[in-house]
Amino acid sequence: RNFYYITILRDPVSRYLSEWRHVQRGATWKASLHVCDGRSPTTEELPSCYIGDDWSGCSLKEFMDCPYNLANNRQVRMLSDLSLVGCYNLSVMPEEQRNKVLLDSAKENLKRMAFFGLTEFQRKTQYLFEKTFNMNFIAPFTQYNSTRASSVEIDEQTQKHIETLNFLDMELYDYAKDLFLQRYQYMRQKEHQEARRKRQEQRKILKAKQAHNKEQSDDNSTTDYIGNVERWR
Repeated sequence: RNFYYITILRDPVSRYLSEWRHVQRGATWKASLHVCDGRSPTTEELPSCYIGDDWSGCSLKEFMDCPYNLANNRQVRMLSDLSLVGCYNLSVMPEEQRNKVLLDSAKENLKRMAFFGLTEFQRKTQYLFEKTFNMNFIAPFTQYNSTRASSVEIDEQTQKHIETLNFLDMELYDYAKDLFLQRYQYMRQKEHQEARRKRQEQRKILKAKQAHNKEQSDDNSTTDYIGNVERWR
């Protein structure tokens, strides 16, 4: 079998707020082992943000204030090769170097994926998926802009704080959006060129048929004329 990796990226601020609302309602990631290089991180490498069974009811400020919150830059971390930076051991290399390695790895893995889409471009995502895999969905994608995250009202300072906490995701998303739109434009141009080529072929076939029909018509006219001349004699 052939297996293909695909993913859907989301605007980092919206994604972060959505995860906060999810956690606020009692969701946890306890089932996630975060295995890297064959082992899970120790509690020293990955401390918990809360005490007890879950973090339900936490405020957005509490969510943002936890330095160990895995919601921060989640998209980069999940797309990158963590073994390149020593997994969850932050003492392996300086923070600036670690961030660069993670971001470069995430960009490279994203670029090499068979397909990726963006939630803010649902129709374009559907179009690219169908063209990439030569498959058609039964129903068209619907662009939903009203989500739980969109209903959260935040001020400009909070917005900037979330962007700072997710600065790697912000850079990855800008890269992904540019690459996505390039691929979309390329696929559309390719489709137009193919349609133009088919129209040209159809015109050639039509002209050939018309020329053939004219030849037959001329031959028939000549034959009729010669036959008439023989009768007139």
